[in-house]
Amino acid sequence: MVFSVRSQRVDGVAVIRCEGRLVVSEGVRLLQEEVEKHTLETKKYLLDLGAVSYVDSGGLGAMVRLLGTLRAHRGDLKLCRVSPFVKNVLRATNLHGVFCSYETEAEALAEFARRPAPVPAHAWSSNTKVLCVDPSSDLLAYMTEVLKGAGFEVKTTRYLTDAATLVGVMKPRMIVCGPGVQSSGPAFEKFRRVDSNAQLLLLPADFQSLAACDAGLDLVQRVNELLRPHADSPPSGDAQ
Repeated sequence: MVFSVRSQRVDGVAVIRCEGRLVVSEGVRLLQEEVEKHTLETKKYLLDLGAVSYVDSGGLGAMVRLLGTLRAHRGDLKLCRVSPFVKNVLRATNLHGVFCSYETEAEALAEFARRPAPVPAHAWSSNTKVLCVDPSSDLLAYMTEVLKGAGFEVKTTRYLTDAATLVGVMKPRMIVCGPGVQSSGPAFEKFRRVDSNAQLLLLPADFQSLAACDAGLDLVQRVNELLRPHADSPPSGDAQ
């Protein structure tokens, strides 16, 4: 089913009703365009996902990035009438605790009317630092939340040139290169010269088009498998 959106403002909240497949490219573009219609009037958004039949990692990444942007500007994003498919995706990717979800639109709007509660910080792990590299901001947002939900401390960059600098600063246990990163032997070799202990994971070309729950589970599994043989090695933490 083709993705479609329609919206209205209710009590200062932009309510966006979504239908169909929220996927990278066309679906994400339509959602962003609908969001932009209301940015001058409000920073409060409610996504009605009751008619969303499918979401891929790029679509979920766009939602995560929107949430982060709004909260950084004292706004918020809530969900309502979440479809069974999207519920399973959020649960499988450990993102069900990131979004505030409500059974009905009325419940979500009532919550917006109350004084907003502080957003709890994620529990960071000092021994499991991961650096993600990909030109797509949406995909980076998705990978960040999935890996944070699995207990990792995550930093991101869109550029390979910046990644080498971050490797030297943060000393990650893992470097995850997304599908948008072109294979670059010299760049990868530079990673190894900066920190020979860091594991390198290259995600497949079709990663961004996988179902979001499958992509998230696959990502966490790949990271865990690569780190497991090194679990007994001392972590490459920051210098004290």
